[in-house]
Amino acid sequence: MSNSGAGVRDWTARRRNTELVLVVLAVLIAMFGHASVGLAMHDSLPSGFWGYSLGLGALALTAHLAVRRFARYADPLILPVTVMLSGLGLVVIDRLDDSYKTHYHATSAAPGQVMWTAVGVGVLIAIIVALNHHRVLQRYTYVVMATALLLLMAPAFFPGDTYGAKRWIFLGPVSFQPGEFVKISIVVFFAGYLTVNRDALALAGRKVAGISLPRGRNAGPVIAVWVLSLLVLVFERDLGTSLIFFGVFVLMLYAATERTSWVIFGVVMAAVGAVVVGSLEPHVHGRVVAWLHPFDIYLPPDRRPAGLVSDQAAQAMFSFGHGGLTGTGLGRGEPWLIGFAGRSDFILTTIGEELGSAGVILVLMLYVLLVERGLRTALATTDPFGKLLALGLATTIALQVFVVAGGVTGLIPLTGKALPFLAQGGSSSVANWLLVALLLKVSDSAGRASTQPEGNATILTRVVQPTG
Repeated sequence: MSNSGAGVRDWTARRRNTELVLVVLAVLIAMFGHASVGLAMHDSLPSGFWGYSLGLGALALTAHLAVRRFARYADPLILPVTVMLSGLGLVVIDRLDDSYKTHYHATSAAPGQVMWTAVGVGVLIAIIVALNHHRVLQRYTYVVMATALLLLMAPAFFPGDTYGAKRWIFLGPVSFQPGEFVKISIVVFFAGYLTVNRDALALAGRKVAGISLPRGRNAGPVIAVWVLSLLVLVFERDLGTSLIFFGVFVLMLYAATERTSWVIFGVVMAAVGAVVVGSLEPHVHGRVVAWLHPFDIYLPPDRRPAGLVSDQAAQAMFSFGHGGLTGTGLGRGEPWLIGFAGRSDFILTTIGEELGSAGVILVLMLYVLLVERGLRTALATTDPFGKLLALGLATTIALQVFVVAGGVTGLIPLTGKALPFLAQGGSSSVANWLLVALLLKVSDSAGRASTQPEGNATILTRVVQPTG
Protein backbone atom coordinates (compact mmCIF):
# COMPACT_ATOMS: atom_id res chain seq x y z
CA MET A 1 0.00 0.00 0.00
CA SER A 2 1.36 3.42 -0.93
CA ASN A 3 2.14 5.78 1.94
CA SER A 4 1.40 8.86 -0.13
CA GLY A 5 -1.50 11.06 0.90
CA ALA A 6 -3.53 10.13 -2.18
CA GLY A 7 -2.87 6.42 -1.65
CA VAL A 8 -3.98 6.58 1.97
CA ARG A 9 -7.16 8.48 1.04
CA ASP A 10 -7.99 5.91 -1.63
CA TRP A 11 -7.38 3.07 0.82
CA THR A 12 -9.57 4.54 3.55
CA ALA A 13 -12.27 5.43 1.01
CA ARG A 14 -12.38 1.84 -0.24
CA ARG A 15 -12.71 0.53 3.33
CA ARG A 16 -15.54 2.91 4.15
CA ASN A 17 -17.32 2.22 0.86
CA THR A 18 -17.07 -1.50 1.54
CA GLU A 19 -18.54 -0.87 4.98
CA LEU A 20 -21.40 1.16 3.49
CA VAL A 21 -22.31 -1.56 0.98
CA LEU A 22 -22.29 -4.22 3.71
CA VAL A 23 -24.35 -2.07 6.07
CA VAL A 24 -26.98 -1.54 3.37
CA LEU A 25 -26.98 -5.29 2.66
CA ALA A 26 -27.46 -6.03 6.38
CA VAL A 27 -30.44 -3.66 6.55
CA LEU A 28 -31.98 -5.19 3.42
CA ILE A 29 -31.65 -8.71 4.86
CA ALA A 30 -33.35 -7.57 8.08
CA MET A 31 -36.14 -5.96 6.04
CA PHE A 32 -36.62 -9.17 4.09
CA GLY A 33 -36.82 -11.16 7.33
CA HIS A 34 -39.38 -8.77 8.82
CA ALA A 35 -41.53 -8.94 5.69
CA SER A 36 -41.23 -12.74 5.64
CA VAL A 37 -42.57 -12.96 9.21
CA GLY A 38 -45.59 -10.79 8.43
CA LEU A 39 -46.44 -12.68 5.26
CA ALA A 40 -46.09 -16.05 7.00
CA MET A 41 -48.24 -15.15 10.00
CA HIS A 42 -50.78 -12.68 8.58
CA ASP A 43 -50.46 -12.84 4.77
CA SER A 44 -49.48 -9.16 4.74
CA LEU A 45 -46.58 -6.92 5.57
CA PRO A 46 -46.25 -6.11 9.30
CA SER A 47 -48.07 -2.94 10.27
CA GLY A 48 -44.87 -1.15 11.27
CA PHE A 49 -42.78 -2.52 8.42
CA TRP A 50 -41.78 0.75 6.79
CA GLY A 51 -41.23 2.54 10.08
CA TYR A 52 -39.01 -0.30 11.30
CA SER A 53 -37.09 -0.43 8.03
CA LEU A 54 -36.50 3.30 7.81
CA GLY A 55 -35.57 3.48 11.49
CA LEU A 56 -33.02 0.67 11.26
CA GLY A 57 -31.63 2.13 8.05
CA ALA A 58 -31.29 5.60 9.60
CA LEU A 59 -29.52 4.22 12.69
CA ALA A 60 -27.13 2.13 10.60
CA LEU A 61 -26.38 4.99 8.20
CA THR A 62 -25.78 7.44 11.07
CA ALA A 63 -23.36 5.01 12.71
CA HIS A 64 -21.57 4.53 9.38
CA LEU A 65 -21.23 8.29 8.85
CA ALA A 66 -19.77 8.68 12.34
CA VAL A 67 -17.23 5.95 11.64
CA ARG A 68 -16.49 7.44 8.23
CA ARG A 69 -15.75 10.84 9.78
CA PHE A 70 -14.10 10.00 13.12
CA ALA A 71 -12.70 6.45 12.69
CA ARG A 72 -12.06 6.23 8.98
CA TYR A 73 -9.19 3.73 9.37
CA ALA A 74 -11.35 1.23 11.29
CA ASP A 75 -12.04 -2.33 10.15
CA PRO A 76 -14.88 -2.24 7.58
CA LEU A 77 -16.59 -5.46 8.75
CA ILE A 78 -17.18 -4.76 12.46
CA LEU A 79 -20.10 -2.35 12.04
CA PRO A 80 -21.96 -4.33 9.30
CA VAL A 81 -21.82 -7.56 11.33
CA THR A 82 -23.17 -5.71 14.37
CA VAL A 83 -25.99 -4.17 12.32
CA MET A 84 -26.83 -7.59 10.86
CA LEU A 85 -27.09 -9.23 14.30
CA SER A 86 -29.10 -6.35 15.76
CA GLY A 87 -31.47 -6.29 12.78
CA LEU A 88 -32.05 -10.04 12.99
CA GLY A 89 -32.63 -9.73 16.72
CA LEU A 90 -35.31 -7.08 16.21
CA VAL A 91 -37.01 -9.26 13.59
CA VAL A 92 -37.13 -12.31 15.90
CA ILE A 93 -38.25 -10.30 18.95
CA ASP A 94 -41.07 -8.75 16.92
CA ARG A 95 -42.02 -12.21 15.70
CA LEU A 96 -42.05 -13.50 19.30
CA ASP A 97 -44.25 -10.59 20.40
CA ASP A 98 -47.06 -11.89 18.23
CA SER A 99 -46.97 -15.35 19.81
CA TYR A 100 -46.42 -14.12 23.36
CA LYS A 101 -49.40 -11.76 23.13
CA THR A 102 -51.58 -14.59 21.84
CA HIS A 103 -50.54 -17.29 24.31
CA TYR A 104 -49.42 -15.34 27.40
CA HIS A 105 -51.11 -11.94 26.93
CA ALA A 106 -47.64 -10.42 27.29
CA THR A 107 -46.78 -6.86 26.33
CA SER A 108 -44.72 -6.12 23.23
CA ALA A 109 -40.96 -6.08 23.70
CA ALA A 110 -39.90 -5.00 20.20
CA PRO A 111 -40.63 -1.24 20.62
CA GLY A 112 -38.50 -1.14 23.77
CA GLN A 113 -35.71 -3.04 22.06
CA VAL A 114 -35.77 -0.59 19.15
CA MET A 115 -35.41 2.26 21.66
CA TRP A 116 -32.47 0.60 23.41
CA THR A 117 -30.83 -0.14 20.07
CA ALA A 118 -31.09 3.56 19.24
CA VAL A 119 -29.54 4.40 22.63
CA GLY A 120 -26.76 1.90 21.93
CA VAL A 121 -26.02 3.47 18.54
CA GLY A 122 -25.98 6.87 20.25
CA VAL A 123 -23.41 5.57 22.76
CA LEU A 124 -21.30 4.18 19.90
CA ILE A 125 -21.33 7.54 18.13
CA ALA A 126 -20.51 9.41 21.36
CA ILE A 127 -17.51 7.14 22.06
CA ILE A 128 -16.20 7.40 18.51
CA VAL A 129 -16.48 11.20 18.54
CA ALA A 130 -15.34 11.90 22.11
CA LEU A 131 -12.58 9.32 22.65
CA ASN A 132 -9.49 10.66 20.90
CA HIS A 133 -7.44 7.48 21.36
CA HIS A 134 -7.98 4.19 23.16
CA ARG A 135 -4.82 4.71 25.22
CA VAL A 136 -6.65 7.44 27.14
CA LEU A 137 -8.43 4.62 28.99
CA GLN A 138 -5.12 3.35 30.38
CA ARG A 139 -4.89 6.42 32.62
CA TYR A 140 -8.01 5.34 34.48
CA THR A 141 -7.15 1.66 35.02
CA TYR A 142 -7.79 1.57 38.75
CA VAL A 143 -10.69 4.02 38.68
CA VAL A 144 -12.42 1.78 36.16
CA MET A 145 -11.75 -1.29 38.33
CA ALA A 146 -13.10 0.37 41.49
CA THR A 147 -16.26 1.37 39.65
CA ALA A 148 -16.59 -2.15 38.23
CA LEU A 149 -16.32 -3.75 41.66
CA LEU A 150 -19.02 -1.48 43.06
CA LEU A 151 -21.31 -2.32 40.14
CA LEU A 152 -20.50 -6.02 40.45
CA MET A 153 -21.43 -6.13 44.13
CA ALA A 154 -24.48 -3.87 43.93
CA PRO A 155 -27.09 -6.47 42.80
CA ALA A 156 -26.44 -8.50 45.96
CA PHE A 157 -28.24 -5.75 47.91
CA PHE A 158 -31.34 -5.82 45.69
CA PRO A 159 -34.06 -8.48 45.37
CA GLY A 160 -33.41 -11.33 42.98
CA ASP A 161 -35.47 -11.80 39.85
CA THR A 162 -38.41 -14.18 39.70
CA TYR A 163 -36.18 -17.11 38.80
CA GLY A 164 -33.46 -16.84 41.43
CA ALA A 165 -30.53 -14.89 39.97
CA LYS A 166 -29.63 -11.48 41.39
CA ARG A 167 -28.37 -9.49 38.41
CA TRP A 168 -30.46 -6.33 38.63
CA ILE A 169 -30.25 -2.91 40.23
CA PHE A 170 -33.68 -1.33 40.77
CA LEU A 171 -33.97 2.46 40.93
CA GLY A 172 -37.68 3.19 41.09
CA PRO A 173 -39.26 2.16 37.79
CA VAL A 174 -35.84 1.80 36.14
CA SER A 175 -33.78 -1.38 36.33
CA PHE A 176 -30.54 -2.45 34.67
CA GLN A 177 -27.95 -5.21 34.76
CA PRO A 178 -24.59 -3.77 35.86
CA GLY A 179 -22.85 -7.02 34.92
CA GLU A 180 -23.21 -6.11 31.24
CA PHE A 181 -21.06 -3.00 31.79
CA VAL A 182 -18.76 -4.64 34.33
CA LYS A 183 -17.46 -7.06 31.69
CA ILE A 184 -16.15 -4.10 29.64
CA SER A 185 -14.70 -2.35 32.70
CA ILE A 186 -12.94 -5.57 33.68
CA VAL A 187 -11.33 -5.82 30.24
CA VAL A 188 -10.07 -2.21 30.46
CA PHE A 189 -8.59 -2.87 33.91
CA PHE A 190 -6.99 -6.17 32.94
CA ALA A 191 -5.45 -4.61 29.82
CA GLY A 192 -3.94 -1.78 31.88
CA TYR A 193 -2.80 -4.02 34.73
CA LEU A 194 -1.22 -6.68 32.50
CA THR A 195 0.54 -4.10 30.35
CA VAL A 196 2.44 -2.91 33.42
CA ASN A 197 2.92 -6.24 35.21
CA ARG A 198 3.22 -8.83 32.45
CA ASP A 199 7.01 -9.29 32.88
CA ALA A 200 6.62 -10.24 36.54
CA LEU A 201 3.67 -12.50 35.80
CA ALA A 202 5.65 -14.28 33.06
CA LEU A 203 8.19 -15.60 35.58
CA ALA A 204 7.78 -19.31 36.28
CA GLY A 205 8.05 -21.05 39.64
CA ARG A 206 8.62 -24.69 40.51
CA LYS A 207 7.73 -27.53 38.14
CA VAL A 208 5.02 -30.07 38.91
CA ALA A 209 4.58 -33.03 36.52
CA GLY A 210 6.71 -31.19 33.97
CA ILE A 211 4.58 -28.03 34.09
CA SER A 212 6.09 -24.74 35.29
CA LEU A 213 3.60 -23.30 37.75
CA PRO A 214 3.40 -19.55 38.39
CA ARG A 215 5.27 -18.19 41.38
CA GLY A 216 3.22 -17.89 44.56
CA ARG A 217 3.69 -14.13 44.85
CA ASN A 218 2.39 -13.67 41.28
CA ALA A 219 -0.60 -16.00 41.68
CA GLY A 220 -2.33 -13.39 43.87
CA PRO A 221 -4.21 -11.64 41.03
CA VAL A 222 -5.66 -14.92 39.73
CA ILE A 223 -6.67 -16.02 43.22
CA ALA A 224 -8.32 -12.63 43.83
CA VAL A 225 -10.28 -12.83 40.59
CA TRP A 226 -11.21 -16.45 41.37
CA VAL A 227 -12.55 -15.42 44.79
CA LEU A 228 -14.54 -12.58 43.24
CA SER A 229 -16.01 -14.98 40.69
CA LEU A 230 -17.10 -17.32 43.47
CA LEU A 231 -18.63 -14.43 45.41
CA VAL A 232 -20.67 -13.49 42.33
CA LEU A 233 -21.82 -17.11 42.09
CA VAL A 234 -22.71 -17.43 45.77
CA PHE A 235 -24.33 -14.07 46.47
CA GLU A 236 -25.81 -13.23 43.07
CA ARG A 237 -26.26 -16.74 41.67
CA ASP A 238 -25.04 -15.48 38.28
CA LEU A 239 -23.15 -18.34 36.65
CA GLY A 240 -22.72 -16.61 33.28
CA THR A 241 -21.08 -13.42 34.58
CA SER A 242 -18.77 -15.46 36.80
CA LEU A 243 -17.59 -17.63 33.90
CA ILE A 244 -17.03 -14.66 31.60
CA PHE A 245 -15.27 -12.65 34.32
CA PHE A 246 -12.76 -15.37 35.18
CA GLY A 247 -12.35 -16.69 31.63
CA VAL A 248 -11.48 -13.30 30.15
CA PHE A 249 -8.81 -12.71 32.77
CA VAL A 250 -7.13 -16.10 32.31
CA LEU A 251 -7.06 -15.77 28.50
CA MET A 252 -5.72 -12.21 28.65
CA LEU A 253 -3.12 -13.33 31.18
CA TYR A 254 -2.00 -16.11 28.86
CA ALA A 255 -1.78 -13.69 25.92
CA ALA A 256 0.31 -11.25 27.95
CA THR A 257 2.73 -13.80 29.42
CA GLU A 258 2.60 -16.74 26.95
CA ARG A 259 2.70 -19.09 29.96
CA THR A 260 0.53 -22.18 29.47
CA SER A 261 0.78 -22.77 33.21
CA TRP A 262 -1.54 -19.81 33.83
CA VAL A 263 -4.24 -21.45 31.69
CA ILE A 264 -3.86 -24.79 33.49
CA PHE A 265 -3.85 -23.04 36.86
CA GLY A 266 -6.96 -21.08 35.90
CA VAL A 267 -8.87 -24.07 34.54
CA VAL A 268 -8.17 -26.11 37.68
CA MET A 269 -9.32 -23.27 39.92
CA ALA A 270 -12.44 -22.72 37.82
CA ALA A 271 -13.29 -26.43 37.95
CA VAL A 272 -12.82 -26.58 41.73
CA GLY A 273 -14.96 -23.49 42.27
CA ALA A 274 -17.69 -24.71 39.92
CA VAL A 275 -17.91 -28.10 41.64
CA VAL A 276 -18.07 -26.59 45.12
CA VAL A 277 -20.64 -23.90 44.30
CA GLY A 278 -22.64 -26.21 42.03
CA SER A 279 -22.98 -28.67 44.89
CA LEU A 280 -23.83 -26.19 47.65
CA GLU A 281 -25.75 -23.30 46.04
CA PRO A 282 -29.35 -24.42 45.27
CA HIS A 283 -29.97 -22.16 42.26
CA VAL A 284 -26.74 -23.16 40.53
CA HIS A 285 -27.27 -26.79 41.55
CA GLY A 286 -30.70 -26.70 39.90
CA ARG A 287 -29.17 -25.55 36.63
CA VAL A 288 -26.64 -28.40 36.77
CA VAL A 289 -29.41 -30.94 37.43
CA ALA A 290 -31.46 -29.58 34.49
CA TRP A 291 -28.37 -29.91 32.30
CA LEU A 292 -27.69 -33.51 33.32
CA HIS A 293 -31.31 -34.71 33.30
CA PRO A 294 -33.32 -32.40 31.01
CA PHE A 295 -36.09 -34.89 30.17
CA ASP A 296 -36.65 -36.09 33.72
CA ILE A 297 -38.98 -33.12 34.18
CA TYR A 298 -41.67 -35.25 32.49
CA LEU A 299 -41.42 -37.97 35.13
CA PRO A 300 -43.89 -38.03 38.03
CA PRO A 301 -42.88 -35.43 40.65
CA ASP A 302 -41.77 -38.06 43.16
CA ARG A 303 -39.33 -39.55 40.64
CA ARG A 304 -37.66 -36.32 39.47
CA PRO A 305 -34.13 -35.44 40.62
CA ALA A 306 -34.03 -32.92 43.46
CA GLY A 307 -33.81 -29.34 42.19
CA LEU A 308 -35.28 -30.02 38.74
CA VAL A 309 -38.15 -27.54 38.28
CA SER A 310 -38.07 -26.35 34.65
CA ASP A 311 -38.68 -27.95 31.28
CA GLN A 312 -36.78 -25.28 29.33
CA ALA A 313 -33.78 -27.47 28.59
CA ALA A 314 -36.03 -30.20 27.20
CA GLN A 315 -38.14 -27.74 25.19
CA ALA A 316 -34.95 -26.34 23.67
CA MET A 317 -34.03 -29.82 22.42
CA PHE A 318 -37.53 -30.23 20.96
CA SER A 319 -37.24 -26.86 19.19
CA PHE A 320 -33.94 -27.74 17.55
CA GLY A 321 -35.30 -31.14 16.55
CA HIS A 322 -38.46 -29.59 15.10
CA GLY A 323 -36.41 -27.18 13.00
CA GLY A 324 -34.16 -29.81 11.48
CA LEU A 325 -31.71 -28.61 8.88
CA THR A 326 -33.61 -25.79 7.16
CA GLY A 327 -36.27 -24.88 9.74
CA THR A 328 -40.01 -24.44 9.63
CA GLY A 329 -39.74 -20.93 8.21
CA LEU A 330 -39.91 -17.58 10.02
CA GLY A 331 -43.26 -17.22 11.77
CA ARG A 332 -44.21 -20.89 11.42
CA GLY A 333 -42.69 -22.42 14.55
CA GLU A 334 -43.96 -22.74 18.12
CA PRO A 335 -41.38 -20.72 20.09
CA TRP A 336 -43.81 -19.78 22.88
CA LEU A 337 -43.48 -23.31 24.28
CA ILE A 338 -40.07 -22.39 25.66
CA GLY A 339 -41.73 -20.03 28.13
CA PHE A 340 -40.57 -16.74 29.61
CA ALA A 341 -36.93 -16.88 28.39
CA GLY A 342 -37.71 -17.11 24.68
CA ARG A 343 -36.63 -13.52 24.12
CA SER A 344 -33.33 -13.74 26.04
CA ASP A 345 -30.91 -16.69 26.08
CA PHE A 346 -33.44 -19.05 24.48
CA ILE A 347 -33.92 -16.79 21.47
CA LEU A 348 -31.40 -19.08 19.78
CA THR A 349 -33.97 -21.89 19.94
CA THR A 350 -36.33 -19.78 17.82
CA ILE A 351 -33.54 -19.42 15.27
CA GLY A 352 -32.98 -23.18 15.39
CA GLU A 353 -36.67 -24.00 15.00
CA GLU A 354 -37.61 -21.51 12.28
CA LEU A 355 -34.32 -21.19 10.38
CA GLY A 356 -32.98 -24.66 11.19
CA SER A 357 -29.46 -25.81 11.95
CA ALA A 358 -28.32 -23.88 8.88
CA GLY A 359 -29.66 -20.66 10.39
CA VAL A 360 -27.98 -21.34 13.74
CA ILE A 361 -24.68 -21.99 12.00
CA LEU A 362 -24.98 -18.76 10.00
CA VAL A 363 -25.73 -16.75 13.15
CA LEU A 364 -22.80 -18.33 14.98
CA MET A 365 -20.57 -17.59 11.98
CA LEU A 366 -21.51 -13.91 12.27
CA TYR A 367 -20.27 -13.99 15.85
CA VAL A 368 -17.14 -15.85 14.75
CA LEU A 369 -16.51 -13.16 12.13
CA LEU A 370 -16.93 -10.39 14.70
CA VAL A 371 -14.52 -12.13 17.09
CA GLU A 372 -12.06 -12.76 14.26
CA ARG A 373 -12.01 -9.06 13.36
CA GLY A 374 -11.36 -8.26 16.99
CA LEU A 375 -8.44 -10.68 17.11
CA ARG A 376 -7.12 -9.31 13.82
CA THR A 377 -7.28 -5.84 15.36
CA ALA A 378 -5.29 -7.09 18.36
CA LEU A 379 -2.57 -8.43 16.05
CA ALA A 380 -2.41 -5.23 14.01
CA THR A 381 -2.32 -2.80 16.95
CA THR A 382 1.18 -1.59 17.80
CA ASP A 383 0.84 -0.75 21.51
CA PRO A 384 0.58 -3.47 24.22
CA PHE A 385 -2.43 -1.89 25.92
CA GLY A 386 -4.36 -1.77 22.65
CA LYS A 387 -3.46 -5.37 21.87
CA LEU A 388 -4.76 -6.61 25.20
CA LEU A 389 -7.83 -4.37 25.05
CA ALA A 390 -8.87 -5.64 21.60
CA LEU A 391 -8.13 -9.23 22.63
CA GLY A 392 -10.20 -8.83 25.80
CA LEU A 393 -13.16 -7.30 23.98
CA ALA A 394 -13.14 -10.05 21.33
CA THR A 395 -12.77 -12.71 24.03
CA THR A 396 -15.70 -11.25 25.95
CA ILE A 397 -17.98 -11.64 22.92
CA ALA A 398 -16.69 -15.17 22.27
CA LEU A 399 -17.19 -16.31 25.87
CA GLN A 400 -20.65 -14.78 26.15
CA VAL A 401 -21.80 -16.48 22.95
CA PHE A 402 -20.24 -19.73 24.16
CA VAL A 403 -21.95 -19.75 27.57
CA VAL A 404 -25.33 -18.85 26.02
CA ALA A 405 -25.21 -21.14 22.99
CA GLY A 406 -23.58 -23.90 25.03
CA GLY A 407 -26.31 -23.70 27.67
CA VAL A 408 -29.19 -23.67 25.20
CA THR A 409 -27.82 -26.60 23.19
CA GLY A 410 -27.01 -28.66 26.29
CA LEU A 411 -23.24 -28.46 26.06
CA ILE A 412 -22.94 -26.75 29.47
CA PRO A 413 -25.44 -25.76 32.20
CA LEU A 414 -27.72 -22.82 31.46
CA THR A 415 -26.37 -19.44 32.53
CA GLY A 416 -29.23 -17.04 31.81
CA LYS A 417 -27.07 -14.54 29.93
CA ALA A 418 -28.43 -12.68 26.91
CA LEU A 419 -27.09 -13.46 23.45
CA PRO A 420 -25.20 -10.31 22.32
CA PHE A 421 -27.22 -8.03 19.99
CA LEU A 422 -29.73 -10.76 19.21
CA ALA A 423 -31.63 -11.10 22.49
CA GLN A 424 -33.91 -8.65 24.27
CA GLY A 425 -32.29 -6.49 26.93
CA GLY A 426 -31.62 -2.80 27.31
CA SER A 427 -28.48 -3.17 29.42
CA SER A 428 -27.09 -5.86 27.15
CA SER A 429 -27.81 -3.89 23.98
CA VAL A 430 -26.22 -0.65 25.18
CA ALA A 431 -23.19 -2.41 26.69
CA ASN A 432 -22.51 -4.41 23.52
CA TRP A 433 -22.73 -1.32 21.32
CA LEU A 434 -20.25 0.32 23.72
CA LEU A 435 -17.97 -2.70 23.31
CA VAL A 436 -18.14 -2.39 19.52
CA ALA A 437 -17.34 1.33 19.76
CA LEU A 438 -14.15 0.60 21.70
CA LEU A 439 -13.22 -2.12 19.22
CA LEU A 440 -13.69 0.34 16.36
CA LYS A 441 -11.44 2.90 18.07
CA VAL A 442 -8.67 0.35 18.56
CA SER A 443 -9.10 -0.80 14.97
CA ASP A 444 -8.92 2.81 13.78
CA SER A 445 -5.64 3.27 15.65
CA ALA A 446 -4.24 0.09 14.12
CA GLY A 447 -5.25 1.14 10.62
CA ARG A 448 -3.84 4.63 11.14
CA ALA A 449 -0.50 3.21 12.32
CA SER A 450 -0.27 0.93 9.28
CA THR A 451 -0.34 3.98 6.97
CA GLN A 452 2.68 5.58 8.67
CA PRO A 453 6.25 5.04 7.46
CA GLU A 454 7.61 1.74 8.78
CA GLY A 455 4.08 0.95 9.98
CA ASN A 456 3.81 -2.44 8.35
CA ALA A 457 7.29 -3.46 9.49
CA THR A 458 6.45 -2.48 13.04
CA ILE A 459 3.27 -4.52 12.99
CA LEU A 460 5.06 -7.55 11.54
CA THR A 461 7.68 -7.36 14.27
CA ARG A 462 5.03 -7.12 16.94
CA VAL A 463 3.16 -10.13 15.58
CA VAL A 464 6.16 -12.39 15.10
CA GLN A 465 8.06 -11.61 18.29
CA PRO A 466 6.41 -12.68 21.58
CA THR A 467 5.77 -10.03 24.20
CA GLY A 468 6.66 -10.45 27.86
